[in-house]
Parts: sequence; structure tokens; C-alpha cells
Amino acid sequence: MRIKIFLIFLLFCILSSLLLKETKAQSSLKSPNYEITWPNLNMVGGNTTSPGYKMGVTGGQTAPGLYESTGYKIRAGFQYIHSIIPFSFRISALALNFGTINPEVLTNNQSLTLTVNSGSAGGYQVQVQENDELTSTALSTIPDTSCDPVDTCDYQSNAGTWTQNTTYGFGYKMTGTDVPSEFTGGKFKRFANASNSPTENPTKVMGLTPLEEHEAGRNKIATMSARINIDNIQAAGVYQNILTFTALPTY
Repeated sequence: MRIKIFLIFLLFCILSSLLLKETKAQSSLKSPNYEITWPNLNMVGGNTTSPGYKMGVTGGQTAPGLYESTGYKIRAGFQYIHSIIPFSFRISALALNFGTINPEVLTNNQSLTLTVNSGSAGGYQVQVQENDELTSTALSTIPDTSCDPVDTCDYQSNAGTWTQNTTYGFGYKMTGTDVPSEFTGGKFKRFANASNSPTENPTKVMGLTPLEEHEAGRNKIATMSARINIDNIQAAGVYQNILTFTALPTY
């Protein structure tokens, strides 16, 4: 009887010790060669298929699902992170070829297409920045546009109307999938200029985050339409600069 009471008491002490021990959530597992984020033990997992569909399944994560309220969204669960759409970015042309700028042709327009495949649950962005203003081999320059005086785009993040023939410079507009709302109505922007002081940060031209109703998908397509408008005393020549596009998925 004493032995049984002693064993019960010992078991009680062990259980009490375990219950009182500090519990910590493991946020990641790391070593010099690997990192596992959000470790968890799944109850089920794998791919299921039939002639009409293919579905990946995981179970065991905490409170999976979509939760919404004013000001935020929570996408909880492994399936919001797992992606069957690899991220890719493609530009239809390596240059906006305006050819030789001639003051007899005051307005010049060129366009290129941006294509994104994004399976990211966290959204993505495509940004653009120019290295300097358009410059010719004779060192003449075409300034970046400020758009029309009544609706200016004098800063790289501002969009404005550009309909007047007497508004000169170099700028662009965006149309298509996941284009920022400020381009609505055919508004233009000038390119963020890396040579300005202070340096102007790249500007988003495409992409949404989850809070902006981002949806993963293939072949998200947007068109950049660039415009050069000059006066009749602009020096003729071939003008060029460098546009840098940066595509950033968020996982």
C-alpha cells in the first residue's frame, strides 16, 4: 500500500512539474544548412487527383481559413502559403525604341507589356526607376514631364492628366491587370529618377498586396505606354536612358 501511494504521489509530482513548466511556441527551426519556418505536425497531407481536378491537402494547422474585419485580413493555414504557380516576370521588349527624335514630330509614343505569374499569398509588386533624364549623344536632354498645370505629376508618386500639346517632357501611363488605382482615367506619371538628390525611390507600376484584394494567378498583364512630347526647338537626335524594372513577390 505504501509503495502504491508513493508511486501515485511521484506521478502527481511529475505531472505537476510538466504543467507548470514554461511553454514556448516554436516559430522556426534553423541550422547552418536549412531553415523551416512555421513548423507544425500535420494530421494529413498530400495530393489528391481525379480526371477532373488536382488538389493539395494539409490538415493540422491552427485555425485555418480567411478572417476579415475593417482594416485587415488574415489568411491562416498552410494552403495560403503553398503555391503551385512559380513566380515569374517577363517584359515584351528590351527597349522603348523611339528612334531619332525630330522636332517636326512633336509627340512620340511607345509601349511594352509586363507579364507576371504570381502564386504568392502575400501579393507582389513591379517597380520602375530611371537612371537619369533622356539624354542625347550631344548631351541635350528631354526633361521628365510634370503633366498639365491643372493636374500635375511633378513628383514621381503623383499621377496627373497629360492632354495639352504644350506640356513637354517624358512620362508614362499604365493600363491592365493589378495596375495602381492612381492611373485610372489614363493619368500619367514621370519616372522616379535615381540621379536626383535625394535619390527618388522606384515607383510601383503593377501588383497588389492582400489588403488590396490580391488574387494569385497566371498571366497578369499590364501595358506601359510611354510618351515623349517636345517643342519645335528641341535638338534632333537619339535620346536614351536606362529603365530598371524590379519584380518582388511577397511570401
